[in-house]
Amino acid sequence: MSISTIALNRRHFLHTALAGASAATFGVREVHAQSRAETLLIVQELGPNSLDMQGVGSNQTVNGLSWNCYDRLLTYAAKTLADGTPSYDREKLAPELAESWEVAADGMSCTFKLRRDAKFHNGAPVTANDVKWSFDRAVKVGGFPTFQMSAGSLEKPEQFVAVDDHTFRIDYIRKDKMLLFNVAVVVPFIINSELAKKNATAEDPWALAWLRNNEAGGGAYQIESWKPGTETIFARYDDWKSGPLPKIRRIIARDVPSAGTRRAMLERGDADFSSGFAPRDFDQIIKDAKVKVSGVPIPNALWYVALNTAKPPFDNMKLRQAVAWAMPYEQIQSSAFFNRAVPMHGGPAEVTKPVWPQPFPYVTDLDRAKALMKEAGLESGFETTLSLDTGTATVGEPTVLLIQESLAKIGIKAAIEKIPGANWRTTLNKKELPMALNRFSGWLDYPEYYFFWNFHGNNSIFNISAYQNKAMDALIDRARFTTDTAEYDKTVKEFISLCMREVPIVPLNQPIHDVAMQNNVSGYEFWFHREPDFRQFTKG
Repeated sequence: MSISTIALNRRHFLHTALAGASAATFGVREVHAQSRAETLLIVQELGPNSLDMQGVGSNQTVNGLSWNCYDRLLTYAAKTLADGTPSYDREKLAPELAESWEVAADGMSCTFKLRRDAKFHNGAPVTANDVKWSFDRAVKVGGFPTFQMSAGSLEKPEQFVAVDDHTFRIDYIRKDKMLLFNVAVVVPFIINSELAKKNATAEDPWALAWLRNNEAGGGAYQIESWKPGTETIFARYDDWKSGPLPKIRRIIARDVPSAGTRRAMLERGDADFSSGFAPRDFDQIIKDAKVKVSGVPIPNALWYVALNTAKPPFDNMKLRQAVAWAMPYEQIQSSAFFNRAVPMHGGPAEVTKPVWPQPFPYVTDLDRAKALMKEAGLESGFETTLSLDTGTATVGEPTVLLIQESLAKIGIKAAIEKIPGANWRTTLNKKELPMALNRFSGWLDYPEYYFFWNFHGNNSIFNISAYQNKAMDALIDRARFTTDTAEYDKTVKEFISLCMREVPIVPLNQPIHDVAMQNNVSGYEFWFHREPDFRQFTKG
């Protein structure tokens, strides 16, 4: 065979092969495009350190895992914010695992009818016994989950009754308007109790050890794989019945500690969604407009400086007021937060609205601060420490440096103490830090809920100012349980006024929760737990 014949035959082969492959290639591209449209790649600073948000030491990301992999009886209805951002409606509930619910005529119980077609990820039917076991666990496991349940008067297993396989009842200890809304937060998620009990022990009746490393839910997504510190992959559960089946089949959540790397991945189009950047970065991302940013002020949330009211010298109210007048509010807003936060200073002297958070009346006034230092008997100044969580260093470090500089002008020499994030909550719980920069957000958007956690003398784990005032306790309790609107409004204004006067904390601002995503990603919905709800996402 001649060289020319070989060349001719080769050209003929390539022509026919490519022609025949064109349809197949198109099919591959179509499948690939479909796969891309049904997969969401999230890059995050830190992934879940557990698969059980009720476990000791579980981190923020575990809340999102629980939200997507487990159902709750109820959820919050959807609403749209003024700027068009989808969010939740704090005042309206919607069905999830319970298709209906009814409060008794005397207002002392609520009965839930469960979906009859709901199944866990292993195919087992969801029953009222699973709900009962899950609620029992939440009120008995201790720590934050049990505290959270008690905030809605969910306190003991005797309250929870499996009437039959598909009927569950909560008996009330007292009438509490937050009870049903508390049923819809992250904590009371429904666990496959038979599976969990098989892996429980006498020493570990709630299967904490097993559920830390295993998921036993029936939510819209299930764990396909989990590599702590590296990657978590979620797969859609196609038999999920508690809502519309999500559009995204697969979520890949990759741990990328470097904010610069995460930002580069987004801007190159190598990732779909991310959060946790410093305000400086979000400010620049918005200006560059390569990807879109959604920012929502976090309801019932504050960045603040806690002052230890139980120990000298901050047990002196005049001193605490002096610190409030000495804070460099404007500098913190512009230099540390790049105005990606809502200011909480310069408000009216009198509280006229029963809303929280709202700006305190303090502004930067060093002369007034010095006068109060004199009234407090501390005109010559003193030395103390100002602590921060190194996990919040991007905004925390510039904030405490500005505070340190400003307090020095009134004679307070504050040494900065950096505490590793892993030890931060444990250290705060000891309530021994003189001054601490902290952020707190309340899941239930009620003023009395925030105050219950932070200022009630019940020794709450979040009352890091160690603030004790029986008048405050009485006001918080009255607001929690009154059914009279006028009395409620009056009481809320009274306890906010008391806080402004006694200054157990100095509010700096209300944080904005910013997230960045590709322009073809839609459906992001802000939630109080600040984690993405995979069920709502779509990709163009």
